[in-house]
Amino acid sequence: LIGESGALRHVTRLGERAAVSNIPILITGESGTGKEMIARAIQGSSERAGRPFITVNCGAIPENLVESILFGHEKGSFTGASAKHIGKFQEANGGTIFLDEVGELPADMQVKLLRVLQEGEVDAIGAKRPTKVDVRVISATNRELGEEVKNGRFREDLFYRLNVFPIEIPSLRDRREDIPALIEHFIHRYNAEERRDVRGVRNEVLEVLCEYNWQGNVRQLENTIFRAVVLAENPYLSAEDFPQMADDFKAAGIEAGPPLLSGESESESNSELPPKLGNLISATETHDAVAIFDRAGHLRSLQEIEKDLIALAIDTYEGKMSEVARRLGMGRSTLYRKLREHDLEVKRAS
Repeated sequence: LIGESGALRHVTRLGERAAVSNIPILITGESGTGKEMIARAIQGSSERAGRPFITVNCGAIPENLVESILFGHEKGSFTGASAKHIGKFQEANGGTIFLDEVGELPADMQVKLLRVLQEGEVDAIGAKRPTKVDVRVISATNRELGEEVKNGRFREDLFYRLNVFPIEIPSLRDRREDIPALIEHFIHRYNAEERRDVRGVRNEVLEVLCEYNWQGNVRQLENTIFRAVVLAENPYLSAEDFPQMADDFKAAGIEAGPPLLSGESESESNSELPPKLGNLISATETHDAVAIFDRAGHLRSLQEIEKDLIALAIDTYEGKMSEVARRLGMGRSTLYRKLREHDLEVKRAS
């Protein structure tokens, strides 16, 4: 789970508590918030880790096949049943079944699901006797199931069976502080998958991405970064790599991000650099800004040099952490982790 926001930490704490038992869990939240990721994290933190984790999208199954797919059927039990089929609940035996979009289940299948939860057994179509199963049930929905119950579209008894331990996933708009870490994660992922070498996002562009209204939540952000990484022509993603957000960048007065460190020409004057950096050029060339050797003439440790270099960057760029991270060639989440490791404080310019 990527992020350190209070909203995500609350979800994590709930998931950790739920993982130590077999209590049924209902995960709610908008589409794209990562409900399946939470379910997998709960499975991975429980005693069922390493056992089957079966995902079923209840809204994507044709209505006439729901019963067979979930509960299985015997050979010859209906026209076209040429072989015995093991249902998803039996596949998940000993592990966890994740029922995504459970609110889409037809009414008759809601009755059969209720029996599974109550009795711990499934009735395959055409079977002479039910089959016992040991399955942890985690369900998810982007609907308000309470309202569905009031409107008669979802069984009340099944709702209370599923909603024993509710976990609500916040939208990405409610945890914007996690966006930089998510972007960094997706860039690393798609660099590896697509053999690209994107180093990060330009500072001004990142600010727009953090303020964008991500209706599709984390899934939309992921797909947006995926496209940008694949099409990027420069080491750092710029506004040009997000054509679908052109109006947002225009409203922010951004046509392109700040100059890339690797693309700056030697003829650029010190006046174009941050004020403190221009004064440090000559000192940096003689290794006086960050000492390489100690007083005895021995090389200092990398950890000591790193701490001084980060402190220098923070001072040089006046506490603007996006720019500090970019210039040091690391993600913001990595930078903040190193601040904690080195016990460094950030004082922004007033």
